[in-house]
Amino acid sequence: MNKVASQTQNDILNKLSDIAIIDEKVMMPMRDGIRLATDIYRPKSKGKHPIIFSRTPYNFNSWGNGKQRTRTAQRAYEYVKKGYAYVVQNERGRYYSEGEWDILGVPLTDGYDAFEWMKNQSWSNGKIGTLGCSSTAEWQMAVSALEHPSHAAMVPQGFGAGVGRVGNVNEQGNWYRGGVEQMLFFSWLYSVEHDKFKPRIPQGATQEDLIRISRFYDLDPENPKVDMSEALNHLPIQDILKNINGKHEIFDKMIRRKPNDSDWFTGGIYHDDKDIGTPSFWFASWYDVSITPNLMLFNHARNNSKDAFIRDNQYLIIAPTLHCAYTRATENTIVGERNIGDARLNYDEQITKWFDLWLKGESNDFKEITPRVQYYTMGSNQWQFSNAWPPENTEMVTYYLNSSGNANSRFGDGKLSRVKAKKDIPDNFTYDPMAPVPSYGGNVCCTGNAVKGGSWDQQDMEARNDILVYTTDILNQDTEVSGFIKSKLFVSSDVKDTDFTIKFIDVYPDGTAYNLDETIQRVRYREGYDKEVFMKQGNVYEVNLTPMSTSNLFKKGHRIRVEISSSNFPRFARNLNTGGNNYDEKIGIVAHNKVHHSSIHPSQIQIPIVKN
Repeated sequence: MNKVASQTQNDILNKLSDIAIIDEKVMMPMRDGIRLATDIYRPKSKGKHPIIFSRTPYNFNSWGNGKQRTRTAQRAYEYVKKGYAYVVQNERGRYYSEGEWDILGVPLTDGYDAFEWMKNQSWSNGKIGTLGCSSTAEWQMAVSALEHPSHAAMVPQGFGAGVGRVGNVNEQGNWYRGGVEQMLFFSWLYSVEHDKFKPRIPQGATQEDLIRISRFYDLDPENPKVDMSEALNHLPIQDILKNINGKHEIFDKMIRRKPNDSDWFTGGIYHDDKDIGTPSFWFASWYDVSITPNLMLFNHARNNSKDAFIRDNQYLIIAPTLHCAYTRATENTIVGERNIGDARLNYDEQITKWFDLWLKGESNDFKEITPRVQYYTMGSNQWQFSNAWPPENTEMVTYYLNSSGNANSRFGDGKLSRVKAKKDIPDNFTYDPMAPVPSYGGNVCCTGNAVKGGSWDQQDMEARNDILVYTTDILNQDTEVSGFIKSKLFVSSDVKDTDFTIKFIDVYPDGTAYNLDETIQRVRYREGYDKEVFMKQGNVYEVNLTPMSTSNLFKKGHRIRVEISSSNFPRFARNLNTGGNNYDEKIGIVAHNKVHHSSIHPSQIQIPIVKN
């Protein structure tokens, strides 16, 4: 760590020491005897204090270097200054916490037991709020369903990997999209998983010993740098981490799990058969990996929680940023290469008021002045507000795919039209899994250098013949699209199984084509994730893809476009087209795929257009 960063960290810790009682390496007991390493920062002032609780797999040791630790100290300082105790804890099996770690599989009871321990402390007022983004958010929803009486409020941010099944969306913690593996976890596990042969602190070590040795032994492995753009190309995909000398015990079992495997339902992720039992302030973002399941979970909690009080206390912010990048918005926010204007918002002020309302019992004006849904519309580049998602004045408008059988590339004749094609002249393309369509931009996270996130001009990509391109006529008026974008394709192939992808795009008058969202569907799962139904050559099949989501103003003179293909790699794992397991295969076969469009086979996209 350089001298400037070191001084910054020391300054924050010194400021924190002036106002807080700091209790490090408190080993909080769980019901099975495992102890979780916990740091507690609480005001020096007497009395009982509400608690902000963050549980994480990441290193927050206040000694040594690292941005995570500086952020922890800074956040602790800000909350202690406001009269809160700030408590941060490592998940079981991480760093100084005892036990074995299992991503998405940490026992739900760990959260409940932590609440029980904290509410019984002499300095606690018995009210606990949970806060965090990504891995520090993803455990909150399932624990909320346990309805511990002290869990008074939560602020989950970028929480997609905590969502398993919501309605017909079955992502199993971002591992899947449409039955296809999202390769972000391949990269993420390489960077964070601790080896099973890691050094371990003897169970039962005292707090004094743990504090002392944490100054010398950080337990934070530094993995050799890997070119993920190259590493993710390896086949079979079950050997990707092994091939780069990564830790792969957890990966080995997860790569074999099918989308409806019972193991997904025994761990710590949330499914829609559980209740949300906590007032919740949700944070999502347009270019996050899981925007659609995030928004569906908000709606599920808003409409289906068994308690009307809980249903009425669900709030949502949707920012136009990448994963957990809310506060990086500036007066000229650029996501990818698209400038989307001044996307700043008073996040911290709103979160503080939220917690003050529920944890301190303050009669503030949060509910009077805070819209139910705050969302940023790209194109018009402004924050907007509604009482629901999608906005109430949204109408689903159907556009049909049309062509004369030559929609290949942006130079073809593919059209999006309000009228169905009369004759079925399908568009054909060849999908070779050894030469997949590369991921370029998009709603991504955690893939290292393998995928650029955000909005990028797709024109060069659209010169490929294995991408079908369908575009509306030039719009004669501003058209706001805000909500879930549904797509239905009628397809056929000469292989037993393949994938179909779709990308939603804003085309500028000069031809610049900015991606907004994208999705994929493995055809074997078209009838549900509890069974595999393979294709037969010559048959046409209906495929409904997971909805996409956005809020974007297509200005007058722009056009709306969709791209269709069979790969988006390495964001999504390649389908080798064999009908086999895919994860243990090295050799793929070429698929000759067709998209049909006619009155009998009306391939279409349904777009949520906001009516003025």
